Amino acid sequence: MDTAVSAKLTRNAIFLVLVASLGYFVDIYDLLVFSIVRKSSLHDIGISDADMLAKGQFIINVQMFGLLLGGILWGVIGDKLGRIKVLFGSILLYSIANFANAYVTDVNMYATIRFIAGIGLAGELGAGITLVTETLSKEKRGYGTMIVAVIGLFGAAAAVMVAKHGWQNAYKVGGGLGILLLLLRIGTFESGMFKNVEKSDVSKGNFFMLFSNWGRFKKYIYCILIGAPLWYVVGVLVTFSPEFGVALKAKDALSAGDGVLYCYIGIAVGDIFAGLLSQITRSRKLTMVVFLLISVISVICYLRAEGLTSQHFVWLCFFMGCTVGYWATFVTIAAEQFGTNIRATVTTTVPNFVRGSLIPITLAFNAFKGHYGMITSGYIMMGILTLIALLSLSQLKETFGKDLDYAEVS
Repeated sequence: MDTAVSAKLTRNAIFLVLVASLGYFVDIYDLLVFSIVRKSSLHDIGISDADMLAKGQFIINVQMFGLLLGGILWGVIGDKLGRIKVLFGSILLYSIANFANAYVTDVNMYATIRFIAGIGLAGELGAGITLVTETLSKEKRGYGTMIVAVIGLFGAAAAVMVAKHGWQNAYKVGGGLGILLLLLRIGTFESGMFKNVEKSDVSKGNFFMLFSNWGRFKKYIYCILIGAPLWYVVGVLVTFSPEFGVALKAKDALSAGDGVLYCYIGIAVGDIFAGLLSQITRSRKLTMVVFLLISVISVICYLRAEGLTSQHFVWLCFFMGCTVGYWATFVTIAAEQFGTNIRATVTTTVPNFVRGSLIPITLAFNAFKGHYGMITSGYIMMGILTLIALLSLSQLKETFGKDLDYAEVS
């Protein structure tokens, strides 16, 4: 290949990884901002302390339902019309929604706008990861997705810092960041693999293809289930840490915002190690097994920390974050399991269905909590989800170094 052409392709690939990374940064910022400002924002619109947990769970579940629907919508668009259109459309929608969130006055209005934001947020990660995996070489795409995850996850840190200046400002900044990124994306190039499939006669973006073949359907479900423990840690154990603090007889009031900050810093660190481990061992599956097992240890440490201080709490959140830092590896596994004509659909829906799994996870946790209390229920849910994830992982094929330039047939 001509040196000048090779250099241009390298620059384009670097720019694409940067754009995808910053997109995920804004995605994480906007996804978690409610968890961070939950108590202050609900208090300001008149919600009592007694109703804080129930109303908070309602709003976050509505947001996650938006992610479920948005995952399907943007995934289909990504395979039918291109990955770039998803990157532009999704960020515009959730940027507008976040501006609107700064002006909510009641719970129903709050939930409705978070639902719209959830639909928008659903397209960001899947489209970015799909572009990166289809553009970088099969030997190096793991590094690309690792960089996207590491940079992106620091969006949680940014959200915590901005939220210190007021929950309304946190939403406004999130909207502004999205618009700035939208301008940066002008000039981003489309995936070559998608262009090849676009010219063919194969079915593209057919969500129902995932259900028309038993083997394909099982593989899809397994991809979702291997990521569920991570979102349980973030969406239940950390998000509702003030309530866990009461159950653990914590010496200080625990801050969910601080917990999210340190947890996501830990996830970013964990993603680096997970990415490197998968490259060194040339096995995504082995990496997932290692992290799933050590995540159980971290959760046990958290749930046994009776009488913990706020300082002890943030370090436990960091530790838990490190041990569930397999997000990039998990999403890469999903992208590598399926053909180009439904890859965006899979890569967009799988992480959002994992996020959306917080709805049944929360319901199950609350059911256990009614019988066994906060702490025992925490153990039970982590055990169940980890066992399911390990069994699902055992059914998936190793995809490290797999050639992705192929299409699924009906």
